[in-house]
Amino acid sequence: MKRAVLAPADLPASAIAELKVWLGINTTREDALLGSLLSASLDICEAYTGVRPILATCEEVWPVRPIAFTVTGWQSLSTRPIETIEAVDAIALDGTRTALSEEAYEIDLDADGTGRFRMVDVGSARRVAVRFTAGLANDWDSLPDAIRQGVMRLAAHHHRMRDTGGGDTVPPRAVVALWQPWRRMRIA
Repeated sequence: MKRAVLAPADLPASAIAELKVWLGINTTREDALLGSLLSASLDICEAYTGVRPILATCEEVWPVRPIAFTVTGWQSLSTRPIETIEAVDAIALDGTRTALSEEAYEIDLDADGTGRFRMVDVGSARRVAVRFTAGLANDWDSLPDAIRQGVMRLAAHHHRMRDTGGGDTVPPRAVVALWQPWRRMRIA
């Protein structure tokens, strides 16, 4: 499975302003850097919790597994929580895409935000691209406080450590404590 974010969430100026307050910065000179740190922190939050923080349009490319060749044929999208599955495209060997009719696939959205699909008829396609929107909150301001504070603290931590070479691969304990209740574990 390969995922691409087609329309990432826009961070409002208020998010950068909030981080600037945390860091005691009152110039606009580092706004681009701070925006990048917040975006990276949102990605780290998703990797740690298993939950996409802010609504975005994404696409996952999957190999075709027709119902006839599997027990149920259902495949679960890796991104959570799914709000809507918008479309499924067949991808030919040469990379060309063809939009599939709604009769060619079935979709299911579970209460926990898991999106699933199964192929009924894809013709000769070997892969499919599933386009969907996913995210816990519609925008920065509607993020749960613990998630937002964790993202803010992690971005501030990375800003402070940028010149010291402190290359921690694990979020600081305060961030982990904020995100722990949101963490979703999957048994593979």
